[in-house]
Amino acid sequence: MRILGIDYGSVRIGLALSDPTGLIAYSLQVVNRIDIQNDIKQIADVIGQYQVESIVVGMPVSMDGSLGKKAKEVIIFIDKMKENIKIPIVRWDERFTTVISERMLIDANLSRKKRKKVIDGVAASVMLQNYLDFKKNE
Repeated sequence: MRILGIDYGSVRIGLALSDPTGLIAYSLQVVNRIDIQNDIKQIADVIGQYQVESIVVGMPVSMDGSLGKKAKEVIIFIDKMKENIKIPIVRWDERFTTVISERMLIDANLSRKKRKKVIDGVAASVMLQNYLDFKKNE
């Protein structure tokens, strides 16, 4: 069962995919945002191509657990996806995933310019792996 992880950003959307067993997440691609309909179409294409059965969307939860402005944008995006994509969509706390991803890319000696291009995909894979690990231990 493949699961798609989504790291929603203002400029880019990071996509990660699980292996068919649902145990390992890997960065798939980064979608440069154009408009919500085009963004959802690109995600739907990935879902069809990889036979994805569910989606996990990272929620930017504040340190105190509250949902700020960015989280409300993500909720609107999820609601729009639900209108067009008919598979389960789960929200998942993405706190620290970008920080962890940035550290991983710095440790890999990627330049700032290269990090900017891939950070969203890596963050999506970190977030999705956290979700997969949780589900495995549940």
